[in-house]
Amino acid sequence: MPLYEHVFLARQDASTQQVDELTAQMTGIVEQGGGKVTKTESWGVRSLTYRMNKNRKAHFVLMNIDAPSAVVTEIERQERINEDVIRYLTVRVEEHEEGPSAMMRKADRDRERDDRGGGFRGDRGPRRPREEEAATEE
Repeated sequence: MPLYEHVFLARQDASTQQVDELTAQMTGIVEQGGGKVTKTESWGVRSLTYRMNKNRKAHFVLMNIDAPSAVVTEIERQERINEDVIRYLTVRVEEHEEGPSAMMRKADRDRERDDRGGGFRGDRGPRRPREEEAATEE
């Protein structure tokens, strides 16, 4: 069966529980159609690059799907009807990525940087004075 990566954006004012229910509904459609959802990732509420339907933020959800194309068509039809879904995108892939997606790895990296103290200079410590500054100090 073909493999797909499916991402949908739900309205910001939808609760996390509503987004989980929507994800469960989409998973149910896939399973009824004879496919399976191999991975589901909730990326949380993220800012949008531009306003969509008067929304500045949205819940992002990724689903890795192993199902016939008719199932994907049905999922997209259901999302078009649902008022909580702002946008969706389905991409056919050759193979699913193992482990966490790039978005989850980025979130882990950002969290690590915040734990270390973050900042622009990181672990490098204070900067040394330039030659001009050293000359004026003498």
